[in-house]
Amino acid sequence: MGVRAEQKERTRRNLIDAAFNQLSSDKSFSQLSLREVAREAGIAPTSFYRHFRDMDELGLTMVDESGLMLRQLMRQSRKRIARGGSVIRTSVETFMEFIVNNPNAFRLLLRERSGTSEAFRFAVAREVQHFIAELASYLEAANKMPSVFAEAQAEAIVIIVFNAGAEALDADTFARLTLQERLIIQLRMISKGALHWHRREQQKNRLAKRSKTIKP
Repeated sequence: MGVRAEQKERTRRNLIDAAFNQLSSDKSFSQLSLREVAREAGIAPTSFYRHFRDMDELGLTMVDESGLMLRQLMRQSRKRIARGGSVIRTSVETFMEFIVNNPNAFRLLLRERSGTSEAFRFAVAREVQHFIAELASYLEAANKMPSVFAEAQAEAIVIIVFNAGAEALDADTFARLTLQERLIIQLRMISKGALHWHRREQQKNRLAKRSKTIKP
């Protein structure tokens, strides 16, 4: 990459970081102004258009980046699980670490999930489906269950985790740890229920096959 290309990429990165930095519990992405973002990034407002078509393109880039950051962290947590860690505890602790270290990234996903912009809602829904698909694939392989069971379990987990994340965003340390332990219990209940359901269906299928073989 040449010097000019590196400088352009650095400025683009500065714009993304500046927009993330300006988000807060009181300020959503729709309340950001191009001038504010450009000023914090250290460029003239007119230079913004060399990197993004408009604020919506910047926002959609931030949604994609937020989802990717979280998915990468969860993939890393699954590597830690493979080395003998607790599946649910490790995953929940990793998720809460993401909330603490990247509150505005998760705040963006939460708000735009039900925001007024169709493009933003679609982008967040796509990220959520990525989470569900990756988790379902892991559950299917780890528990040797049919994809339909794994997908249902993954969807339930992602919904509960996102709701817990919303509570954790502005919680103090004690409240967040309490919420974390509650979430671990809830996910263990879902996991046990899914495994029980799967085993029951397996037993029903075995009985059905056996009854067919003994018919005259």
